[in-house]
Amino acid sequence: MINNIIILGSTGSIGASTLKSISKNKKFKVTALSSNKNIKKLLNQSIKYRVKYAFIEDNRMYINYKSTFKKNKINLFFGVKNIDKILKSKVYLSINAISGISGLEPSLKIIPFSKKILIANKESIICAWEIIKKKLIHHKTEFIPIDSEHFSIWNLIKNENKEKIDKIILTASGGPFLKKKRKQITNINPKIALQHPNWKMGKKISIDSSTMMNKIFEFIEAKKIFNLKKEKLSIFIHPSSFVHAIVFFKGNIIKFLAHNTNMTIPISNALGIFNNNNKNIIHSSLQNLNNLKFIEPNVNQFPLLKIIAMIPEKTTFFETILITINDNLVNKYLNKNINYNSIHMNLLRLIKSPFFLKYYKLKPKNIYDIRKMINETNCYIENKIKNYA
Repeated sequence: MINNIIILGSTGSIGASTLKSISKNKKFKVTALSSNKNIKKLLNQSIKYRVKYAFIEDNRMYINYKSTFKKNKINLFFGVKNIDKILKSKVYLSINAISGISGLEPSLKIIPFSKKILIANKESIICAWEIIKKKLIHHKTEFIPIDSEHFSIWNLIKNENKEKIDKIILTASGGPFLKKKRKQITNINPKIALQHPNWKMGKKISIDSSTMMNKIFEFIEAKKIFNLKKEKLSIFIHPSSFVHAIVFFKGNIIKFLAHNTNMTIPISNALGIFNNNNKNIIHSSLQNLNNLKFIEPNVNQFPLLKIIAMIPEKTTFFETILITINDNLVNKYLNKNINYNSIHMNLLRLIKSPFFLKYYKLKPKNIYDIRKMINETNCYIENKIKNYA
C-alpha cells in the first residue's frame, strides 16, 4: 500500500530531511510540496520526487515560474490556502516544516485533509495549541511532534500514566558561546553566532539556540503538547546533544532517549521507517554514552532563561507577544541593526512593558486574534528597540 504524503516547507532543513528519509522507501508517494520563496529548489524537488502539485507563498515568484512548472507537468498554486483545490479526501500524512508564525495558517488548513500530521513548527504550537488541538479532535487527525526533543518526550511517555511523571528534562547544547563570558560576545558578528556546534539549522533558529530562546520556546511547546505544569519541566545543558529528553518517573525510574544529531532519525521513526545501514552505529553510540555530561544552565550567562518564571500556566497572548518581539529582534540582529547583547536586553525589557501586561490575562480565540496581536506588538516596539553597549 502506497501512502500519500504532503510536505509544507519542503525546502527548509526539516523538509529536506523528510524527503531524504523517504527517498528510498516505496511506501510513500509525495503528493505536494510547498515553499515560501525558494522556488528553484522547490522545482528540483518536485521533479526528483515526481510531484504533481506545488505551492509557493511568494506571489511574484508564482507568476514568474508558473509556466516553468507547467512545462514539467507540475501544477503550481499560489499559497497553501489553495490546498483544497487538489485534495478531495484525506492523505495518509502531512508534515508542517514551515518555520515561524507563518506556519500556523497552513497547519490549520491541512489538518482536515490529513489522517496524521507531523508538526515541526513550534511557533504555531506555542501561540495556538488549543486552536490546533480543537481542530485535530474535530477532524480525528493524529498528531506527532517531530522536533527532536518533543518527539523524544512523546516516545518516552506515550504508553505511560502521566500521573507517574515527576520531571521532564529538555536538553540544550549551549550553542556556540557556552564557554564564553557575556562580555566576550556583546558585539559578536552574526556569522559567528550562526555557527552551531552540533546542528545545521536555519539562521533564525541558530540565533535562538545561541541565546537559549529556542529552548524556552521548546519548554512552552512541551508544556502545551503534553499538558504539563511548569514545575514538571526543566532545562539542562548537554553539550554533545546526544540525549534529547530525560523523564523521571515516580518509583525512581529514569528513561532517556538518545540519538545522533541528525533530524532524519526522529522523522524516520515518526514515519515508521526503521532502516539502519550504519554498521558503526552501536560502537559510536556507546562512545557517546560513555561521555555524557549535563550542566545546569547559568542565568547570568543565558539571561533569557528569566522568562520561564513569567510564562503563564494557561494560554494567553503572552506567547504571541514573546515570539513576535524575539522575531523582530533576531531579524534586526541578522541585518546588523542591533548588536547581540541587545537581543537579550530589549527582550527582557519589552516583555515586561506595562503596555503588554493587560494582554497576559487575555486569551486568543482564533487566528485573527493572533494576527492582530502580532501586528500590534510590532507597531508598539518598533521605536522602542535600543542598541545596548
